[in-house]
Amino acid sequence: MPKLSFTRHVPYSPKQMLSLVADVESYPDFVPFCSDMQIETGENKNTTYAKMSVQFGPITQAYTSKVIVDEQANTISSDAIDGPFSHLKSTWKFEPEGEDSLIKLDIDFGFSSRLLGKIAEPIFEQKQEEILDAFMQEAKRRFA
Repeated sequence: MPKLSFTRHVPYSPKQMLSLVADVESYPDFVPFCSDMQIETGENKNTTYAKMSVQFGPITQAYTSKVIVDEQANTISSDAIDGPFSHLKSTWKFEPEGEDSLIKLDIDFGFSSRLLGKIAEPIFEQKQEEILDAFMQEAKRRFA
């Protein structure tokens, strides 16, 4: 069960970064490999079900995640409930650093198919770095 952790320092507030990452509807506009996003309202105003289609060349795969935004704790948690993963849990945490933020992203994942795991696991971390970099670029575009 691979686990990944990333950190980034950004010159934007935790609230700004929380709002960016919580804006899942806009992911197809800037997140690499995200070709489509379908949103369903969850049990309460903090919960959303997001079905994201991911495209690598001619291959498209979709999965649905339960996304919970906790504005008090400055966190967003996501838990895949279907798709190619045996599990995929991610937690974003936005911590204040003066007027800036420290972003922490923790991901715990596994693929349901052994073959897919052998192919995808070696590049998964690199792809997550690319995605995180895209969030940093989008933050600069939105907030600079």
